[in-house]
Amino acid sequence: MTEVRRQAEAIPRLHSVIVARQGETLAEYRLRGPGLDQPVNIKSASKSVLSALVGIAIGRGVLTGPEQKIAPLLRSDVPQGADPRIEQVEVGHLLSMQAGLGRTSGPNYGAWVASPNWVRYALSRPFAADPGGEMLYSTGSSHLLSAILTRASGRSTHALAQEWLAEPLGITLPQWPRDPQGIYFGGNDMLMSPRALLRLGELYRQDGVWEGKRILPEGWVAQSWKPRTTSPWSGNPYGYGWFSQQSGGREVHFAWGYGGQMLFIVPSLDLTVVMISDPSPRPREESHVSDLARILATGIIPAAEKGAGPPPVS
Repeated sequence: MTEVRRQAEAIPRLHSVIVARQGETLAEYRLRGPGLDQPVNIKSASKSVLSALVGIAIGRGVLTGPEQKIAPLLRSDVPQGADPRIEQVEVGHLLSMQAGLGRTSGPNYGAWVASPNWVRYALSRPFAADPGGEMLYSTGSSHLLSAILTRASGRSTHALAQEWLAEPLGITLPQWPRDPQGIYFGGNDMLMSPRALLRLGELYRQDGVWEGKRILPEGWVAQSWKPRTTSPWSGNPYGYGWFSQQSGGREVHFAWGYGGQMLFIVPSLDLTVVMISDPSPRPREESHVSDLARILATGIIPAAEKGAGPPPVS
């Protein structure tokens, strides 16, 4: 793990690294930036948290399942004369970025968040594909999930996250930004500390069970990690809010936030890894994300395979 720290220190925008195996923390490196217990913006890694909330909502009967149609839940914001395909969009399509609605991310992001009603704007985007078709990565789709959770439960997404995740895991989950209608931003800008994010990873590594208590419905982790589409940029498979890839010859599932907010889980090694970076890199690029993946593949995974004992935690 000494080599891992050396590699990490060489990446100027990397703030912290935590490595745990079988629930035991092997290394904690705060290289720069906020402390390990300080909530930070995890950017689009929020989408993986939101997926957990949707799974719990299904398990509790707040939602009926991934096949549930979204239009009846969001009827007041479905535009008049909408494309008939809006009636075919399902909760699962939003989770897997296969809704077919035009993207609100990338060049369309600014206009979307400047709009007076984010839900209505996302629903009014012209279809770029049929529901269930190609991957169209869009934070608007995730935000629709937050609106669905709020309307189906009658409670805010933050209140649900507090009761369903933060309290059982013993973590702090501060309030994060909301849209003009007061719906918590779905899929971006959640605030979690590196150690809190590690606990979320451990929950998934243990198939949704935390300290002997089931938090996620049985089978939800497998459903979330099942490849359903493929990123047109990275080529990585994508499930319900989680990417997958081969790393160091191992299957890895990961949450990915802009700028390098990463939560890696390597089930075959009982390994959970958190990497937190500067959330606003300049210039606007993510070139160092490949460096983070390299640390996992060439440093952390080989050390775990060798059964390396814990180095001095620092």
